[in-house]
Amino acid sequence: MMLPHFRSFTPQGLRWSKAFPLTASAAMALWLGGCAAPGSQFQSTGVDPLPAQYQDFFDGEQPRNPEWMHDNALDKAEQLVAAGQTREAILELKAVAAQDIPKAYYELGKIWDQGKGIQADPAKAATYYEDAVRTPSYILGHASLNLAKLSLEQEGAPYRPVLAYYLLEQAMEEQIGRDEGVVMASLLARGADGVAADPQRALALYRQAADTGNADATLALAQAYAEGGWLDDDPERSRQYAQRYAEGLRERAGGGDVKAMTELAELYAADGLLAGNDEQRLHWLTQAAQAGDPGAVAKAGREMLESGRADQGAELLSEAAKTGDVDAMERLGKLLLEGDGLRARPMEARSWLEKAIAEDSVTARVTLGRALLEGDALPAEPQRGIRLLEEAANRDDALALAVLGQVYLSDERVPSQPIMAARYLERGHELGHPFATEQLGQLYLEGRGVAANPARAERLLREAIEQGQTGALRVLGEAYLQQDGPLAYQPNEAERLLSQAVEAGDTSAATRLGEAYLTGDLAGGQGLQQASVPSQPQTPAASSTMSSTTSSTRLPTPSAQPEVSPRVEAGRRLLTEAAEQGDAYAMVVLGRAYRDGTGVERDLTAATDWLERAEQAGHPSAAEALLRTQRDRGKAGDIQALIASARQGNVNSMADLGRAYRDGQGIGQNNAEASRWLEQAARQGHPGAAAALGRMYLDGDGVSRDPAKGAELLKMAVAGGHAGARADLGELLLSGNGVDADPERGRQLLQQAAEAGNQYAAQTLGEAYLDGQGVTADGEQAERWLSQASEAGNLSARSALGTALIRGDQQLAQDVQRGEQLLTSAADQGHAGAQANLGREYLRGDNLERDTRQGADYLLQAARQGHETARLALAKAYLAANGLENANREQALVWLDGVMDGNSQLASQTLHDLLSDEATLAAMPAAMEADS
Repeated sequence: MMLPHFRSFTPQGLRWSKAFPLTASAAMALWLGGCAAPGSQFQSTGVDPLPAQYQDFFDGEQPRNPEWMHDNALDKAEQLVAAGQTREAILELKAVAAQDIPKAYYELGKIWDQGKGIQADPAKAATYYEDAVRTPSYILGHASLNLAKLSLEQEGAPYRPVLAYYLLEQAMEEQIGRDEGVVMASLLARGADGVAADPQRALALYRQAADTGNADATLALAQAYAEGGWLDDDPERSRQYAQRYAEGLRERAGGGDVKAMTELAELYAADGLLAGNDEQRLHWLTQAAQAGDPGAVAKAGREMLESGRADQGAELLSEAAKTGDVDAMERLGKLLLEGDGLRARPMEARSWLEKAIAEDSVTARVTLGRALLEGDALPAEPQRGIRLLEEAANRDDALALAVLGQVYLSDERVPSQPIMAARYLERGHELGHPFATEQLGQLYLEGRGVAANPARAERLLREAIEQGQTGALRVLGEAYLQQDGPLAYQPNEAERLLSQAVEAGDTSAATRLGEAYLTGDLAGGQGLQQASVPSQPQTPAASSTMSSTTSSTRLPTPSAQPEVSPRVEAGRRLLTEAAEQGDAYAMVVLGRAYRDGTGVERDLTAATDWLERAEQAGHPSAAEALLRTQRDRGKAGDIQALIASARQGNVNSMADLGRAYRDGQGIGQNNAEASRWLEQAARQGHPGAAAALGRMYLDGDGVSRDPAKGAELLKMAVAGGHAGARADLGELLLSGNGVDADPERGRQLLQQAAEAGNQYAAQTLGEAYLDGQGVTADGEQAERWLSQASEAGNLSARSALGTALIRGDQQLAQDVQRGEQLLTSAADQGHAGAQANLGREYLRGDNLERDTRQGADYLLQAARQGHETARLALAKAYLAANGLENANREQALVWLDGVMDGNSQLASQTLHDLLSDEATLAAMPAAMEADS
């Protein structure tokens, strides 16, 4: 049983609570006759009992002091608060509260609860409200409600949902006419610790409040019936309640309530309760913006951008940015930088981004840092760009970490630093950035900057794929396609992953998948992913710069061609599509395919076109492939078509014709014509022509030797992205052969070319470190670059490395076994220098077991290729064995030339006899010593 609570005390008398329709005497009698345990009258199913320490909040005591006696003090405190004199008001209220007046406690609680003139303190407010509810008074219901709210908010005051439940019941008993029913409904809708959910009672309370016009209840019902709400989904009811809520907002918005305007805009947002009316959303955002809400201005600007109204969006964002909205500055800067839907204004973009950075914006640092690194919209400032990105990375910005990892791997803007890149990418991965995860996976796959770990690489790439990274699909697919790669060969899975990447728009994946189909690498794969293949094949001749002036050079073919398999045709189409989108490697693959007739009918004109485009796009292997194609065209008799095209002004044809005259391919060698055509092409910006002509001037090949002019031409070629020119210019600057040496720049150029896959650059760099030419001798670096060139098939690098390892000189530790393997490999593949060096080693017997017959055999092979030292040693050994030890160099070589240039059968027999002659073999080591 519960004591009836007094609603108010006034000098004119008192009024009883309407909660119980009892007379005062009857109520008092019931109370005096015995009550239920405090709080028990509020018990309901699923609610824990009221903790004992809160029983006195509900014990039903009568007021100890008449509050009307303190009205003047309470009124004075209220006036002081209104006048901003909160401290004085607190003193007044504390004096009244000292006499245990609930109203004074309640007002003190409100001051700390609402932060009236002081810093809000929910915990202190709750303490005062507790004092207010301990003694029944007309303020009991209000204090109970306020304390209940604080007990549910978890924002400073203790979180006590069970107590809140009983306090709300008490407030409802008091019929204070506030939102106690709505707060109770929100508690029961989903439940809380110690309070079981009671959806039916919550629904009844919400409906009761909504029917009386309570906006919060109306909104709560709209949300409850919406998808994911705590009631069964009922979209129609949800929308009806949302419309009722919107009507109330419109009324307030019509009266100038800015908050109502922004709430209306949120209702019409894509995820709002009244989604589907963008015009209404923009209307209310615009209204709020015009009413002076800076946040609404920025939101309206963003909405304008998303709806395709870039100019209006930029104007609104500019207004918001001028008021100091940092988010608007960031978005406006990015918009004006990229020009998405409007004219790009990069300098204005930079100004806004700099202002946002001055306000400590991390996002602006990343946006501007990337722009300054890329140097597209803004002039490149790599160092400032990196500094901005590092500042953002230090604040744990995941995108900045991912970008820095990419920068320190690419070697384009700063020298590559894989170990540093790995550190950035590890942190970016930890913060959940998918691009960082993808790059980190690739590093562990390649063992670059980290110890190779294929298992972790696979896990990381799978994780990146789950996060939507199409690049990870491609990287993992390519790894599964390698039969001797770090991961197990899985052609079916490779095809599946690459097909997904193609469908997601990854051009490089289209190239790799197309190449695999065309060359038969996926002959055993699963079904073809037709969704990734263009419906209509595109022909390279349609875009060829030569198509209008040349005719295709096709080899004779049978009248009936074998039927092309769907996979091969799909490969051709994928490659064509990727090439048309600018993928340089796809151009190279297509060029080779048309040149060799791999999966397509052989067409040297189409091959030339694709390879020229690949060379212009800067692909390092294009020039070599183009040269071979040009030879094929010359052999096929198509040189006149090339001449006609060059004369009509086709710069690529000029370059090709110049190279043809230089090499005598398809036309008689003519250095004057070669330099003329190459000069014309170089003046028009053709990097390949500049590179070829520069080499001619360096070597004096057909032109007067002019290293300075050669260097200038090579610089032009390097500026045009020609990788081979980087190697040539790097070698020249390293040695200073005829020009001012610049060893550091030379080293950088050679390293860039070598990392781009240029074998000659790697060989030159390795030999420089081996000999200490232009750089400090460094055995580790020498072995690194010579190994790279050797593994790429460069026989000169293989010979140099093998010789150095056998002898254990020039900064390298001796490794006879590996050295012999390398030197033998190069010699057996026809490298004259390797044959001569290996022959010497077998003849001397210092490092390898002496084998004079095998040594002489290798020496003979080198001599047959014109190797000067081998020829001389061979001749002198034979003459010495025949009593002519004193024959001079000229006499020996004349004899050898007579033998080798004579009748081939006689020469062969003579040389065979030479190697069979024991006296000659015995004289070989001495001849080698005299020649070394």
